[in-house]
Amino acid sequence: MERKDVAIAGGKSSSLGELTSHVDVPVPYGFATTACAYRYFFEKTGLYEKIKALIAGLDVDNSAQLREVCAKVRQAIMDEEMPQDLQDLIAQAYKELGEKVGQADPFVAVRSSATAEDLPDASFAGQQDTYLNVKGAETIVAKVKECYASCFTDRAVYYREKQGFDHLDVALSAAVQMMVFSKAAGVMFTVNVATGDDKNILIEGAWGLGEYVVQGTVTPDNYTVNKATCEIVEKNVNAQDIKLIRKADGDCEEVVVPLDEQNEQKLTDEQIKQLAECAKKIEAHYGCYMDMEWGVDERDNKVYILQARPETVWSRRNKENGAPKEEKKVTTDRKVIVKGLPASPGNVAGRVHVILDPSHIDEFKEGEILVTEMTAPDWVPAMKKAKAIVTDSGGMTCHASIVSRELGIPCIVGTKSRGEAATTTIPDGIDVTIDATHGVVYEGIIEEPKAEQPAQQVVAAAEYFPPTGTKIYMNLGDPELAEKYATLPCDGIGLMREEFIWTTYIHEHPLYLIKIGQPEKVVDQLAEGIRQVCQAMAPRPVTMRFSDFKSSEYRDLKGGDEFEPNEPSALLGWRGASRYYDPKYIEAFKLECMAVRKVREEFGLKNLNVMIPFCRNVEECEKVTKIMADCGLSRGKDFKVWLMAEIPSNIILADQFNKFVDGYSIGSNDLTMLVLGCDRDNDTVSHIYDERNLAVRRAIRHLIEVAHKDGKTVSICGQAPSVYPEFCEFLIKSGIDSMSVNPDTVKFTKKLAAQIEQRIMMDALTGKGRQEVEDLNW
Repeated sequence: MERKDVAIAGGKSSSLGELTSHVDVPVPYGFATTACAYRYFFEKTGLYEKIKALIAGLDVDNSAQLREVCAKVRQAIMDEEMPQDLQDLIAQAYKELGEKVGQADPFVAVRSSATAEDLPDASFAGQQDTYLNVKGAETIVAKVKECYASCFTDRAVYYREKQGFDHLDVALSAAVQMMVFSKAAGVMFTVNVATGDDKNILIEGAWGLGEYVVQGTVTPDNYTVNKATCEIVEKNVNAQDIKLIRKADGDCEEVVVPLDEQNEQKLTDEQIKQLAECAKKIEAHYGCYMDMEWGVDERDNKVYILQARPETVWSRRNKENGAPKEEKKVTTDRKVIVKGLPASPGNVAGRVHVILDPSHIDEFKEGEILVTEMTAPDWVPAMKKAKAIVTDSGGMTCHASIVSRELGIPCIVGTKSRGEAATTTIPDGIDVTIDATHGVVYEGIIEEPKAEQPAQQVVAAAEYFPPTGTKIYMNLGDPELAEKYATLPCDGIGLMREEFIWTTYIHEHPLYLIKIGQPEKVVDQLAEGIRQVCQAMAPRPVTMRFSDFKSSEYRDLKGGDEFEPNEPSALLGWRGASRYYDPKYIEAFKLECMAVRKVREEFGLKNLNVMIPFCRNVEECEKVTKIMADCGLSRGKDFKVWLMAEIPSNIILADQFNKFVDGYSIGSNDLTMLVLGCDRDNDTVSHIYDERNLAVRRAIRHLIEVAHKDGKTVSICGQAPSVYPEFCEFLIKSGIDSMSVNPDTVKFTKKLAAQIEQRIMMDALTGKGRQEVEDLNW
């Protein structure tokens, strides 16, 4: 049996045959009944005529009628006796399977396999039933008939009707497969089902049999594996308190997971990599993104592939040149109610309808937001009406998530694993805003004003900007300009100045707000300003510079007189890092850290990174990063801490600063002033100020070399690259990783960088490039 035999054995059975015959992956032995057997049963018993009469005039959008008619059809199937010759053939195949594996009456799983199931453009995943841990020929025959009946569940009939399939043309195969005694099981995809990114393999796993993962009963572990190298990129281990296990004498039962196992990783790293290797082989053979189920047998810890089918959503979207863009919503007041996993992206707002009992599903109205413990497959008619779906349980690849993506409905799952269960936290009937792109539910309806786009912007959008190896970031101050500038061809925000948020939104000194008992104002307003920028730029990175007011500027904020000293030279005084660990200011800095954490964790915007400004020595850097870590901001694979390289000590001691940061952003304005000892705002000596001075360029090249030796990145956020083309050329030849420029020069700098890079490649090819006339090494 091969995958071309879908018409004979259905999607699941033919795919299992394809894997067994042509792909070097472990698949449990088994056999399948055919579509001919299904039709033979229906013809012999007269079921076709009975079913045709029952479904005549059925309106699948009428949930009550759909449920009543489908129940009658299933009962009609179960009331019929299977022809004896068909029973004998199934019993004989079961006997031969036992002989093949050396077991009499082995335990098997009986899985339904519809002839229109698991096709790239018609996915009916999980709509027919599966029966686990059954044994004995008579029981197998009974379960095959139950599979036949499950071809007429509410959800299967609804899907066929909506996809245009004739209910009597579709047949069903039953795959009878050796039971894997799964101590852990789950699913995996060769594409990120939430974003369409195909660089990684997404694996989800839980204790026990895999049904609880597919049904969304538990929130599984989530493992991300690099597809090219099979190295584990990320692991998210979730607590699990119940699991479904097989009973020794047949059937399955739900049990409590022992306390010492509830928080354990479900798969070993080696098993994760084994599964990833299997996924790569299967994708390579099928030539498309794949959706697979797997299990680890408790008897020998062996990994098995239980099912493989083409993934439907992103395969189809790729054909249509990608997914539709979601609208971003902007507001100044957001209250997070719950957070969860972003299973199906999108932003919507509407009225909540909490449903805990399936008997109330008929009460669900078009355009409401469905909140439930888990979105079981039987609820597809209601899901079709939903504006968005939020569940307590489930993972990124549970059936509810898959169906939501197929229907194009924003969906957030697993809220219980992220803090609070949606069904107990979100009151029925309230208005909420769903940010399913980041897995956040906000209180109230958040509206975004729709500004008309000038006609000339349409022309600008078609302008071509060649890709550059040197990333071109953008400097940004005012968060309200983020949406306007998000369409520029930049690679992210290289410098977001926190001071603009203070002067635009807060206006009051942080220590004053602490004194009057309103520290939350700092956190909330900072977080809101940062959010606007991160959301507008997502998924491009945003690097926010912590506060760098000078004492004279802080004094201008309300209440600042009480807390700020009078310094003779504020430029070289109490600013930047020196404030953050100072007992007089540390509590204010902690509020800044809390705002960053709120944006990343509550709003789900993981593209936010931070930068430490004006850090005079290594000890300061160590103190500040420790305070950040104590506030929950530790450096990691998705959170970077940069250092503003603007003091000569940052350059001279870069080998030591490297231990505490991920990279540097050269503040060329302050660096030039401090290297040359020249105040650029002093007319008497301002003519000496020049970023192109050899001393400044030597310092920059030295920093790049020392940083790169330890794998650190270097950027620059001054104006010089966009003002002086020769300085831009110097930076690129020196190996700088990125340049951050003002919005009005992004396009120019992008094209300039491309020209310089092309010139460097030509010079290398011809060997006739211009030589450096100055010694830039010190």
